[in-house]
This record gives sequence, structure tokens and C-alpha cells, in this order.
Amino acid sequence: MDLYSACATPLVAATPLAPALAAASQRAVRVQRLGQVPYVPTWDLQEELLAATVVLKAANRQAEAAGLPPQATPNHLLFCQHPPTYTLGKSGKPEHLLLDEAALAAHGATFHRINRGGDITFHGPGQLVVYPVLDLENFRPDIHWYLRALEEAVIQTLATYGLRAGRIAGLTGVWLDWEENAPNPRKICAMGVRCSRWVTLHGLALNVNTDLNYFGYIVPCGITDKAVTSLQAEVGHAVSLDEVQERLLAELLHQLDAHLLA
Repeated sequence: MDLYSACATPLVAATPLAPALAAASQRAVRVQRLGQVPYVPTWDLQEELLAATVVLKAANRQAEAAGLPPQATPNHLLFCQHPPTYTLGKSGKPEHLLLDEAALAAHGATFHRINRGGDITFHGPGQLVVYPVLDLENFRPDIHWYLRALEEAVIQTLATYGLRAGRIAGLTGVWLDWEENAPNPRKICAMGVRCSRWVTLHGLALNVNTDLNYFGYIVPCGITDKAVTSLQAEVGHAVSLDEVQERLLAELLHQLDAHLLA
């Protein structure tokens, strides 16, 4: 199985919640707070974690066939920031990057085509990026439930700063002024994920103190009629990214019914 979810994935109702598929020990999560790191090594790290999990899942299938108990597969949350970086998903349009190579270099930015779903987005300092590398069979094997859980964690985190965020039908991510007919809908958190054999890659990018000028050089997520914002822009002052990180971590654990690895 190889599923992709884009920046603009239609909202599809999740299947009815089934009984818990895994013991609490299988929902333990290892957290890495990486700080500011280049994009490509972080992508490579995700791929390495995915490959190791897929190998273990294959070994577990063989063990179960032989009547042996399986080993718990790991779950990871990677928190980081990146230097100025544009990424284009598999379904994205290259023309949504409005800079040529020389202009990219002049703005100190890099560009990468990647294997998530979705169109183009920006990562940069002051933006909190979270890459969950989770075996959804430890939680709930439902990609739409997973996306809604990520969104809800961000929505609840923003509520602690007095912001009323929500969803826009048909547009994955988290928005302000998201209600129908609101005058100025603006995205504060972009999402794009890949899921292979129920193991997730990529994730979410929450604009905290992000320089929003960089979004002027792309068509963000291929959406032409809506703005982009940040927590700093909405509350009127810079916000501790470390504080946002810990609040978002707590909400992610809550939404996933997970706990930190002891």
C-alpha cells in the first residue's frame, strides 16, 4: 500500500472507530528535537526510520506465521526547523515556484522535489516542522483519521494562544477565518504526508515566527485565492518556538492516544 495526502486532499469521512488495535506499549513514541537542520538529511533520516520499520513489520509477519510473538514497531516524532527551503510534492506543478535558480540563490533558498503528496510549500526559520514516522497499525490504520488528528492537535495548540482555528472543506491543513463566507481565510499550518505500508512520512509545518515574504515567491499548495499567516502575525509579537513545540507535542500525544517512550 502506498497512499499520498496532499496540501489539498478532500475531506473524506473516516471509517467507524474500531476497538483498539494495539496495546498501549505499541503507542509509545520516541521524540527527537533536532533544532534547525538542513532539509535533505532530515528527509534521509525519515526514510531510514521508515525502512527499518518496514523490515521489522516483514519479520513480524514471518514470526506470526511461525507462531512466534511479534516485536513492537517503533513510532517517532521529529521536531525541527529548516533553512529557507521550497519543496514540491508529487502532484505539484513546477510553475508554482516563481523563482529561477539565480533568484533562489539570491534569497538564500533551496528547492527539492519530494515524494509526499501535494503541491509546493515553504519551510524556513521560525516555522515548526513535525515529521511523524508512525506505524498507524499501532494506532488506527486510517489515513483520514490520521490527518484529522494532526489538524486537531494544531487547532488545540493555537487555542492556547487565543486563536480560533479550524478546517476548510477540501483543503487539508489548519486555517484562520475558516468559516464559510469568512472574509479573509488564511492558512497557518500546511500538511502533506506519505504513508507506505501504514508507516507515515513527512507531516506538518506550523508558521510560528516565519518570514511570510518567502510565500510570495510561490503559489502555496497551489491555492491562489487564500493568504498565509503565522502565529506571530496573529498575536502581534514573536512567540517562543520551544514553547509552541512542547504544547504541540502534548496535543499530538493526546490526539494519538500515545505516550513518550520511557
